[in-house]
Amino acid sequence: MGACVSTSSKSTCSSRSNGETVSPSCLGIRVCGQKRTKRTFSDHVTTLQHLPSIPNRIFMNGKSRTSCIFTQQGRKGINQDAMVVWEDFMSEDMMFCGVFDGHGPHGHLVARKVRDALPMKLLSFLHSYQSRGIGSGKTCFKGNMKKSDGGDCEKDCSAEDKLNSIWREAFLKSYKAMDKELRSHPNLDCFCSGSTAVTIVKQGSNLFMGYIGDSRAILGSKDNSDSMVAIQLTVDLKPDLPREAERIKRCKGRVFALQDEPEVPRVWLPFDDAPGLAMARAFGDFCLKEYGVISIPEFSHRILTEKDQFIVLASDGVWDVLSNEEVVDIVSSAPTRSSAARILVDSAAREWKLKYPTSKMDDCAVVCVFLDGKMDSESDYDEQGFSSATLQSNHSGNAIESDDGQKSEPSLQRNFTVRSSEDSDSYGRLPFDVEGNGEAMATEDQNWSGLEGVTRVNSLVQLPRFSEERPNT
Repeated sequence: MGACVSTSSKSTCSSRSNGETVSPSCLGIRVCGQKRTKRTFSDHVTTLQHLPSIPNRIFMNGKSRTSCIFTQQGRKGINQDAMVVWEDFMSEDMMFCGVFDGHGPHGHLVARKVRDALPMKLLSFLHSYQSRGIGSGKTCFKGNMKKSDGGDCEKDCSAEDKLNSIWREAFLKSYKAMDKELRSHPNLDCFCSGSTAVTIVKQGSNLFMGYIGDSRAILGSKDNSDSMVAIQLTVDLKPDLPREAERIKRCKGRVFALQDEPEVPRVWLPFDDAPGLAMARAFGDFCLKEYGVISIPEFSHRILTEKDQFIVLASDGVWDVLSNEEVVDIVSSAPTRSSAARILVDSAAREWKLKYPTSKMDDCAVVCVFLDGKMDSESDYDEQGFSSATLQSNHSGNAIESDDGQKSEPSLQRNFTVRSSEDSDSYGRLPFDVEGNGEAMATEDQNWSGLEGVTRVNSLVQLPRFSEERPNT
């Protein structure tokens, strides 16, 4: 289990005449925030054992005040997707959301471990900034960050850069600490198992994002003609993304696609045709960490506007069969907001049957966040057949969760395509050419949309086979 994390602030707050309290840390975090009328997570010390009882935190099919989440097992074994929405994350106006797609024999445990531990680590780093007094001074953001005109522009730009720097460092350190914990975990083997992560923190109009792997986040927004449009917030970090392929090559890893699935680039060991990981960044997967696969997240910051309606986070089981525009149309046309995530998963399941009837449907996990902060009435919610937000439903295929991997799980795992060394040698490969000058690569990288490459197969082709001929690394 992770160590205890104290989230109670020792800083004092000065009050304004309107009753609003102001945090002296001025991180744009507003730990003190407005005067509370109820206890939140920030009022006490917690451990990972206490997470299921945290108010305003949901991690199984259900809804919160402003969002709904839903996951469904595919046809590859136990559901290896995980998700979480944590409102009142650090203050009453802050929310953490994440979707995690596990792969490998213990991928379901890795995804759940990351789901539970990563937000705690991010919270711990943010509080460490406050305790050290970073960000104190004249620069202060409190939720809604808007740039001014005229003489204040330079000051605001500098303040925004400082805020971005703090949040970027918090995400980078949190992801690094998470991967380090997985590497040293005594009861969870992550050598050939791992997980993606797409995580966001929303506070007021500020949206901070960190992500690895091929899970994706999009934004549903209205254009000038008041029509709904899809805006992709993250990039699918696949091995054929130019900068990813170049890094893997420098580290002696190999990137190529099998002949029977030319649209799926994979990462392979330098000395063996294994494991065939279909992403360039992931938690775990330590058999490939020396060969270019990393857990360093991409970070971005966006200022939301009144035209922005909702955010959708989902695993690749959704994106493999639905486009960004289709997802936005489905969510915006859902009869009730609380049913949007379930309807989106149902739509993806139908598309799997129609488009790929001979393929095994992947697990799907969806988080829908509505930016105006409104949700349906409880009666509308009950009509959709969901349980209350505080009652987690046990969807089919999920065993009793083990937060730290110590308890035994069913032996049901993803249906791997395991090939012998003789078989793997006979399979054709389509190498990805990452040669060329840096200028051409940079241009190609800038034009990368992250939409290419449909993965209708397992994230791992096979587990590594370390024979006696393995060269020393």
